[in-house]
Amino acid sequence: MSYENVKKFFDEAGMGDRVVVREHIGDTVEHAAEAIGCKPEHIVKTMSFLLDGDPALICMAGDAKVNNTKYKACFHQKAVMIPGEQVEELIGHVPGAVCPFAICEGVKVYLDISLKRFSTVYTAGGSLNSTVKLTLEELEKFAAPQCWIDVCKGWFVNGD
Repeated sequence: MSYENVKKFFDEAGMGDRVVVREHIGDTVEHAAEAIGCKPEHIVKTMSFLLDGDPALICMAGDAKVNNTKYKACFHQKAVMIPGEQVEELIGHVPGAVCPFAICEGVKVYLDISLKRFSTVYTAGGSLNSTVKLTLEELEKFAAPQCWIDVCKGWFVNGD
């Protein structure tokens, strides 16, 4: 049902053609990038966390990893990922298909600055074989994030 919800979300925004069902995506950022034909860093990795006991999503570039020190400085608590068996119930998408659209009510979304390097990115589309191509501005508009944050490591800008 998750894919259908994402498709409906974008159909209502007049952008349903952006939700693409692919033959195979894969279980990793690298496999998704290969299936789409883009660089892995252009894949939006959407991670599910518990913040003060409530579900939240952090969208980051495919080459970024959460830095625990930065996370704690930002949220004033340790990073606690939602257990895989609870992701669909709390977020509205199964692991591997999580995106910041058509999610359960009350789930907060954050965008990590690792994404700001790109004009175009690809998110999951609510199923294990669907994707959504968006400009960064569209991602920000449709994800309706709380704010931009800086909680990742492993990515570089201009050789940093």
